[in-house]
Amino acid sequence: MPAAVAELTLSESDVQDDTPLLVARAQAGDKTAFALLYRSHVARVHALCRRMIGDVGLAEELTQDAFVQAWQQLHSFRGEARFGTWLHRVAVNTVLSWQRRHGPWLRWLRSDRGEVPEQPVEESPGVTRDLDAAIARLPMRARQVFVLLDVEGHTHEEAAGLLGINVGTSKSQLFRARELLRGMLT
Repeated sequence: MPAAVAELTLSESDVQDDTPLLVARAQAGDKTAFALLYRSHVARVHALCRRMIGDVGLAEELTQDAFVQAWQQLHSFRGEARFGTWLHRVAVNTVLSWQRRHGPWLRWLRSDRGEVPEQPVEESPGVTRDLDAAIARLPMRARQVFVLLDVEGHTHEEAAGLLGINVGTSKSQLFRARELLRGMLT
């Protein structure tokens, strides 16, 4: 571990500010620093996985997989963006990779209408619970596009790149998702 990194101490503000210090310590092999990064980001990563996959239990597994990937790839984080942004990308790629590997199984599981069987959504108040349940019932591609654009704030170009689709497909899937959600929530 480099001497400059070893001499630094972790404080509560390091965790809250997502400082480069904490990331540098984790990159140097400090598991405690990575555990602090985990604690500060796990809820957001889990919410992303849950919304993209539509299954609470599977989202928990994919959240863990995303953090394992992050730990293994931490050396590739160059600090050009915030750690949370980089971790978000790792999580999206983890979910998409899982979906590609298990595509035939997922297609077999789906009903003729292309809907995901309704999954239990963890309890949360009112509208949020209804919206999460409605998002979970969207067809997979529409759900992915909706989560990436309307929940996570990506552009159509970014979402299309992540999902390996055309920008026009992204736009049509977002329109489809919004229409389906409107119908489910009214």
